[in-house]
Amino acid sequence: MGTEAVTAECSRAGCRDASAWVVAWRNPRIHTADRKKLWSACDAHVDFLRDYLAARDFPVEVSALAPASEGGTTR
Repeated sequence: MGTEAVTAECSRAGCRDASAWVVAWRNPRIHTADRKKLWSACDAHVDFLRDYLAARDFPVEVSALAPASEGGTTR
């Protein structure tokens, strides 16, 4: 395996920008409390994705995308 960095793409439809945020969410009607779906988001779309999920009354948390060895911050 190479040493190049892996970059996540934004989950917003049509966006291919690098992600800086993780949007963790679940649909309480079909997901148990311990299951979370993860979307990645660029700076331009993090608020859109969070608001899209929150408008549907889904529990949603946003945190900074960080390397596995570092902790993220919550937004």
